[in-house]
Amino acid sequence: MTVIDKPAGVTSHDVVNQLRRHFGEKRIGHAGTLDPDATGVLVVAVGNATRLMRFLSGADKSYVGEIVLGSSTSTLDSAGDVLATFDMSSVTLAQAQAVAAEHLTGDILQVPPMVSALKIDGRRLHELAREGIEVERAARPSTVSRFELEATDDPLVFRATVECSSGTYIRSLADDLANGLDIRMSTAVRDVSWNNNGVKLVLVDGAPLTCDRVIITVPLGVLAAGDMSFNPPLPKTHQNAI
Repeated sequence: MTVIDKPAGVTSHDVVNQLRRHFGEKRIGHAGTLDPDATGVLVVAVGNATRLMRFLSGADKSYVGEIVLGSSTSTLDSAGDVLATFDMSSVTLAQAQAVAAEHLTGDILQVPPMVSALKIDGRRLHELAREGIEVERAARPSTVSRFELEATDDPLVFRATVECSSGTYIRSLADDLANGLDIRMSTAVRDVSWNNNGVKLVLVDGAPLTCDRVIITVPLGVLAAGDMSFNPPLPKTHQNAI
């Protein structure tokens, strides 16, 4: 067995290939894939020790990293292309900690990201993603025993410490945190009005936008309390509960 302190920019498969050349041994495997940009411990077994991997690969994992708010990328991390940006300057550490504790700690369900190594119909998701193909992925159970957030010098960056079961996707956890904060639409829309012809939105920059329907995201606490109303009242023809 050997422990590698993997640097950024190197894939777990790259490490295995280098060790195969170094030891002259084909039977080499690791206890869990680290993302190319991730750094830290990569446990590798060589030769007969690969038989022990089944005892290690399912063990709980610990991660420390930074969650950056304000943008969504194609890979859910800093390596991807920016797809959209959001004004999240009003988010506080206390709000983020509440979402992490109430909704993202304990037994949860996660949809694997398209850039993961998970196989569907014999192909890895990241291979399909590179071809521009996106497929449906079933949510998978995961256990997060610790999800702590700390402030940094940047108000849009939180330092995260996560302890979780094997197979937990930290990038998805970060994305779920941002979605749970539920302020993306509220910071983009200043006013909403409606009539029989449709829904009219007025954006924060003053630009009007008319559409046939609008999806209003409601915080879980508000929905549970039933404390939700519209002024003026929303016409019945426009109501659709999901």
